[in-house]
Amino acid sequence: MTTYGDLPARRILAALLGLLVLVPVTACGTSQDGDRDHGTTGGTATATTAAAAKDHPAARSVAAYLDDVWPEGAPGTVVAARGDALVTCAGRGLADRAAGTRARCGTVYDIASMTKQFTAAAIVKLQSEGRLRTSDRIGRYFDHVPADKRGITLHHLLTHTAGLPEAVGDDYDPLSRDELAAAALAAPLRSRPGDTYAYSNTGYSLLAAVVEKASGTGYEAYLAGRLFRPAGMTRTGYVLPDWDPRRIAVEYDRRGRPQGTPLDHPWAADGPYWNLRGNGGMLSTARDLLRWHRALLSHRVLDERATSLLFRRYVREGAGAQSYYGYGWSLLDLGGARVATHDGGNGWSAGRVTRFLDDGTLVFWVSSAAARAGRWDLAAMDRELTTGVAERVRARP
Repeated sequence: MTTYGDLPARRILAALLGLLVLVPVTACGTSQDGDRDHGTTGGTATATTAAAAKDHPAARSVAAYLDDVWPEGAPGTVVAARGDALVTCAGRGLADRAAGTRARCGTVYDIASMTKQFTAAAIVKLQSEGRLRTSDRIGRYFDHVPADKRGITLHHLLTHTAGLPEAVGDDYDPLSRDELAAAALAAPLRSRPGDTYAYSNTGYSLLAAVVEKASGTGYEAYLAGRLFRPAGMTRTGYVLPDWDPRRIAVEYDRRGRPQGTPLDHPWAADGPYWNLRGNGGMLSTARDLLRWHRALLSHRVLDERATSLLFRRYVREGAGAQSYYGYGWSLLDLGGARVATHDGGNGWSAGRVTRFLDDGTLVFWVSSAAARAGRWDLAAMDRELTTGVAERVRARP
């Protein structure tokens, strides 16, 4: 099994450069999980039904675009918003072929490396609570740190500049928190701390461990209590949500063979093993990603200063790159607009979340069958999907 991180040519941040995102079919209003979407203006919730979204000036344009470009038979869900106003949220194809279950706005997917935004937000939240500082060295949280790693700070982990390896094993290796930390600290560095950007899932698993040590509670429990609940997110997590298995998308490989849902894979009783925890494997819905977007806009979870830390351009994503890494987000300019984005995938599922920081446009798409040999490859279509939706959402009526 591959580790969670950006899908190869998927680091389409370079490919994304050039244009200025997203969609419908089984619509949003009251969802299959029984929730309604709520817009927020100054913290006041207003119901947004499917009919209201359909009336958005961009809704039909986005729907027509997706009808043209979304591959026939590919399961997935797309949500798009402008500020806190929903443009569209809908599923396409079957989330479970055997059961004939359609993908919907409330279908649950593995969002893979998009999990990192929540880990980063938890660290920033803990800093605002006075429980840690991003400048802290890891020796404050881990024992027996070897000399070559004593200079590593939480900032280095957040920005993939610690020099740690991408992974220290398979996603499903039964590693505990302490075993993960020991393996990470024993691994040879790829570069000196602070010198070079090198994407590291291991670093974000260490950050999840720091969340536990600084908060005195479990990683998922902290996210649920301090991030998800205040944002109104009811279907995001590992094991704490009361999952209805019928609402979780079945994943399919390139040959169309079912691989079960994420909950069918080897996990510990409290969530994924630690090669995956904190860097990937989070389950969520398009509806909850919309709620998270609205919470970031309104600063209901993080105040303005804390939010700004997530979207600061700390380090280029490679020599000569036109994109940068913030805290849990890749950052770049598209046609003069500031964009925060992240992709994720595990070889079966794939998706991307994109936020335009100037006008609050959101585009999120996800599929539980990212590729079908000879028919489609959604990761390869990333630029086309994301920018195509975004252009239509951002277009003036």
